Amino acid sequence: MCEQCPVVPTGWIGWIDLPEPAPLTPAGPWVDLTHQVGPDMPCASIFPKPSFNKLRTLPDDPYNVTEIHMVAHAGTHVDAPLHYFADGPDMSSIPLDRMSGAGVVWHIPKDNDEIIDVADLEAARPLLQEGDIVAVDTGWAQHFGTPRYESHPSFSPEAAAWLLAKKIKLLACDFATPDLVYHLREPGFDWPVHKQLLANGILICEHLTGHAALAGNRVEFLFTALPLAGGDGAQARVVARRVA
Repeated sequence: MCEQCPVVPTGWIGWIDLPEPAPLTPAGPWVDLTHQVGPDMPCASIFPKPSFNKLRTLPDDPYNVTEIHMVAHAGTHVDAPLHYFADGPDMSSIPLDRMSGAGVVWHIPKDNDEIIDVADLEAARPLLQEGDIVAVDTGWAQHFGTPRYESHPSFSPEAAAWLLAKKIKLLACDFATPDLVYHLREPGFDWPVHKQLLANGILICEHLTGHAALAGNRVEFLFTALPLAGGDGAQARVVARRVA
């Protein structure tokens, strides 16, 4: 790691202070930003693939019942601070206003294994406002289902520090993790992006899709993540719509 890299937190700091949200005027329909939930949903290769089994099936049974096995970080999902900090809030403890509100969708195209750095964020439009949710469209969602999806972009530690200084509410990306892609990590890797954001209550959503249609706009977001007791993360139905 570089000597100038931001200090990585070692514990839960607390919810970052955010301004009171301004009223929003919808300017378009809701758009679903969620990968379909099923056995082929995106899931990091270090985790077991999701499985869906029918316990009861029509017409042999009076009803259909499906049993689901998957990690909380499969598919489109939200990370709780508990994901990296034992003293951090779980999914059931996250205030609803931390998973909803105004924000921006930024188109920042990147190639395999490339880094999203501060210069990329400073050049992105529309301009960021304090308390915004930030969804970044790198174009990576279109590679889901191909081997290339595993060679996704990531954010630099300095980019995470920049977002923290801007007091964003939530960071959403269209790939598996905002931290350095798995195959580029060296021994001692410490997940600096996750830890800088989650320690301050800035939530993270991974495997977003469909937001390319909203790129370059201010939008209203809803991240309807499951309130899992003791949950370090949870699947979420994510929707957004343009606002005036």
